[in-house]
Amino acid sequence: MCVLHIGAKGNPGLNHGDAIMDHQSNIPPHAPRKILKPRRLALLASVTGLSMAVLLVGPGGYRPSNLPSWGASAQAAEMTQNPAGFGDLVARVKPAVISVRVKIDDNGDNAAILQRNDQDGDSGQSTTPFDQFSRQFGFRIPNGMPERHQVITGEGSGFFISPDGYAVTNNHVVDHAKSVQVTADDGTIYTAKVVGTDKKTDLALIKVDGKKDFSYVKFADQPPRVGDWVVAVGNPFGLGGTVTAGIVSARGRDIGAGPYDDYVQIDAPINKGNSGGPAFDMNGNVIGVNTVIFSPSGGSVGIGFDIPAGTAKLVVAQLKDKGYVTRGWLGVQVQAVTADIASSLGMKQARGALVDNPQDNSPAAKAGIEAGDVITAVNGAPVKDSRDLARNISMMSPGNSVKLDVLRNGEAKSMTLTLGEMPNDRQANAEDGQSKTAAETPHLGLRLAPASEVEGSGQRGVVVTAVDPEGPAAEHGFQAGDVILDVGGKAVANPGDVRAALKEADAKGTHSVLMRVKTADATRFVAIPLARG
Repeated sequence: MCVLHIGAKGNPGLNHGDAIMDHQSNIPPHAPRKILKPRRLALLASVTGLSMAVLLVGPGGYRPSNLPSWGASAQAAEMTQNPAGFGDLVARVKPAVISVRVKIDDNGDNAAILQRNDQDGDSGQSTTPFDQFSRQFGFRIPNGMPERHQVITGEGSGFFISPDGYAVTNNHVVDHAKSVQVTADDGTIYTAKVVGTDKKTDLALIKVDGKKDFSYVKFADQPPRVGDWVVAVGNPFGLGGTVTAGIVSARGRDIGAGPYDDYVQIDAPINKGNSGGPAFDMNGNVIGVNTVIFSPSGGSVGIGFDIPAGTAKLVVAQLKDKGYVTRGWLGVQVQAVTADIASSLGMKQARGALVDNPQDNSPAAKAGIEAGDVITAVNGAPVKDSRDLARNISMMSPGNSVKLDVLRNGEAKSMTLTLGEMPNDRQANAEDGQSKTAAETPHLGLRLAPASEVEGSGQRGVVVTAVDPEGPAAEHGFQAGDVILDVGGKAVANPGDVRAALKEADAKGTHSVLMRVKTADATRFVAIPLARG
């Protein structure tokens, strides 16, 4: 059966994940069956000395004298290049990894939350971004919704970051917990208390008292590279102390789970109960905290997401210091700069964060930031998009002085302001620039009316009363009820103002025109291509 093994590895007709069995009778019915000719096998074996060595393995084994000298050299070289395994690394870091068990005295409301966020994905339906990415609660909930006042138990993972018992896990593991117990690698059980949590990054800090010599690990100082090895350790399905390995698949992932998404994607298998566990680099440093998996079935499919070590370090430091997290607040509603918006503003690249509206009495408004400004850099660091701006500002402390580079009407400006503290009831509004707005004017396919003449539309701007489903505006998401406040940087009060602004833009040869549009309580910019013909 060693021959079949070689053939399967070398045959491009077989998928990487196809099962290879020791006996033909054990090959699953669905597995591809390929009959490889001896001539083909010989060709494969001649590629490397390692393949030749495997080919010569048979019931009686092989003798080193049967291996040509060139094959022995190639085999030795390949064995030298291959990693020796993860045993030494795991032996060093595994004692710092813990299983986290919680009890929740449920009053009915928490049960609904757990049931919704801990779906196995069998229904194939999703109502929120979190439903699309199976949160790793590991909560054991009886069939149906738990009865009121029922005690729910759940299991997750965590890891010590100091010898005196501070440990990191996920917020969703300990959220609403009545009691927390941790089990160390040697099986010892300790009682822990929750020091602080941060829902926006899904991080929590817990503390075990009474001991000063816990094994612990450190966060990595540098982010990993895509393709680097990664080892995940945790408590999947309550099994405890489980190790999996893979690589860093991607960085900077935005999965729609929160306003500060910046996940490290890994393919090391993580499953229910791995939440809060660490992912290590080959130096034994934590590069991320396992928190979310993409899972159509509820189990690992090789797409997992970690909170980056850089984010975790900043959040954990605040939780340890004061039990909660404060974030810098700029006070702007922003959106990404699309290619159309960049073209309409005369920008060479679609980068930066476009200010839809500075909030009243916010640091941005006090510093003179205006709607239509594009924030291109913070303290000299380029801003990629609106989410990048939100993440950067959120990682700064209130009271910090920051320098913003701004593009206003094609002119570069710099301004310095002092960040405020983000109010607790506010969420960072870092939209992705996909507008959902909606009407008949030349070029656009809109029917308009003065907002003051349409009840409920306010006194400013022009309201969209109808949309041509085949027009450019419909393609960009305009809907009836939207209010156009200005076109090309000029305020509009009636359909004639809109036509005049469009005519002026057309005369200049502009490919698209920028509109500021109010939808419900939100205001944003939309770049609409001008139809010519």
